[in-house]
Amino acid sequence: MAEPAGTKPKRILVTGGTGLVGRAIEKVVADGEGRPDEEWNFVCSKDADLTSAAETRALYEKYRPTHVIHLAALVGGLFKNIKYNLDFWRRNVHINDNVLHSAYEFGVQKVVSCLSTCIFPDKTTYPIDESMIHNGPPHSSNFGYSYAKRMIDIQNRGYFEQHGCRFTAVIPTNVFGPHDNYNIEDGHVLPGLIHKVYLAKKNGTALTVWGTGKPRRQFIYSLDLARLFLWVLREYDEVEPIILSVGEEDEVSIREAAESVVEAMDFKGEVIFDTTKSDGQFKKTASNGKLRRCLPNFQFTPFKQAVKETCDWFNVHYDIARK
Repeated sequence: MAEPAGTKPKRILVTGGTGLVGRAIEKVVADGEGRPDEEWNFVCSKDADLTSAAETRALYEKYRPTHVIHLAALVGGLFKNIKYNLDFWRRNVHINDNVLHSAYEFGVQKVVSCLSTCIFPDKTTYPIDESMIHNGPPHSSNFGYSYAKRMIDIQNRGYFEQHGCRFTAVIPTNVFGPHDNYNIEDGHVLPGLIHKVYLAKKNGTALTVWGTGKPRRQFIYSLDLARLFLWVLREYDEVEPIILSVGEEDEVSIREAAESVVEAMDFKGEVIFDTTKSDGQFKKTASNGKLRRCLPNFQFTPFKQAVKETCDWFNVHYDIARK
């Protein structure tokens, strides 16, 4: 018997499903945000090597998705990017091309890919918005990753113009939360700080923060981002990307972020800023004006509350956390 119109089940495939954002989407779906007509499949690199076109096709063959959230990427912090720009370019270009082309070949209705604010031009005016992605070269420290991510926007436009595909992308600011990569050398700033504070507290040593502490960032809690991803998948109809971020007024300095972690972990030791280490970009303030026009009433988790929840998760799950 044919299903009534409008109730056709959605089969949603999430690449990079065991990473920071994938785990957050899985949690909000499990906690009541999922819908009865949605079947969710979260896959990781163990399920398929997405740099391989054949393995990517086999993955689509297995799950036959109607919708895809594309999170899989080779990622790393500032120092890893500086060292391996070519690797970041090649691996990510292969992954993105395979995921998007298989989506086209299998007739996927919608793909939502994940970009990053680091893709924006290094020399720009602030706040940055969705129209400025291709206005100049990205910061030299991570040009490989940045250009690979920019190409997703180019491909989305190409697939729409040539084939009418509804492929789009979101641009989150600095994401953090449970299931992050807390590696001090390769991780991002906030999870790196959480791990450092944990070790300094455990060993009774000073906390050393790399850089001056002056650069400013907009941090978004992974569970807030997950809720926004669901909205984009279900409601957002543009091919043009959308920035998912807290407001400009919620930007914090690295020093303030470190102080929030110190408070959440109840660390009483000395805090030292190692100014011989690179700061990276001073700021990359993004406008969330487009998001606010679309979703004026969305409530973000307060930064200190989100940091506390993340620190509590890390303390409980230290042995299994990626580090």
